[in-house]
Amino acid sequence: MSMTVWTYDWVPGAERGPRGFVRDVRLRWALEEAGLDYDVKTTPFAERDAKHFERQPFGQIPFLEDGEITIFESGACLLHIAKKSEKLMPRDPAGEADTLQWLIAGLSSVEMVSVPWWFLSISGAENKDLTGWLRKRLDHVAAVLSEREWLAAARFTVADLLMADVLRVPKVRAFAESEGIEKYIERVCARPAFKKAYADQVAHFVAAERARNALT
Repeated sequence: MSMTVWTYDWVPGAERGPRGFVRDVRLRWALEEAGLDYDVKTTPFAERDAKHFERQPFGQIPFLEDGEITIFESGACLLHIAKKSEKLMPRDPAGEADTLQWLIAGLSSVEMVSVPWWFLSISGAENKDLTGWLRKRLDHVAAVLSEREWLAAARFTVADLLMADVLRVPKVRAFAESEGIEKYIERVCARPAFKKAYADQVAHFVAAERARNALT
């Protein structure tokens, strides 16, 4: 049975637009890596209705439908997908635990700091304490990557997918100032599955922009 990835019907473009970085790309990417069938449906970016909040209580995206299951939060969706494919998570206990800890690290130790940091940066309200916190987190990641090619289980896993997606945000990527992190991002994002997921997301939002413009 095909899974369904839900994203917005449209998001802003231009220099600060999120196209290519909206988090449904994580789910698309994971499903491409796993070779699993999926389709993409949309919910309005504006005027979010009750049905949206029933499936995502914060009115965000992505959320994932898999038969009778509906699941939200990109990390939870990635874990759900990873359970279906050994390409994303090893089946031996040590490899699975290693992958799980690095996936959670990407969410709670890096992205938890990087998102408010870049948000404050673009708003002009930079916080020096937050900047120092992010610097330490990125330096720790860089130190790990100086000794290994992949984060967990000595191979690509869903943990790399998540971490690379967190690190490739332009302001975070530039702030890292780390050759190891830069090479890591390039290595992970050179994967065909990422390229397809990224291109498909951008094409989706570009088509929506054209449709909106045609109505004005």
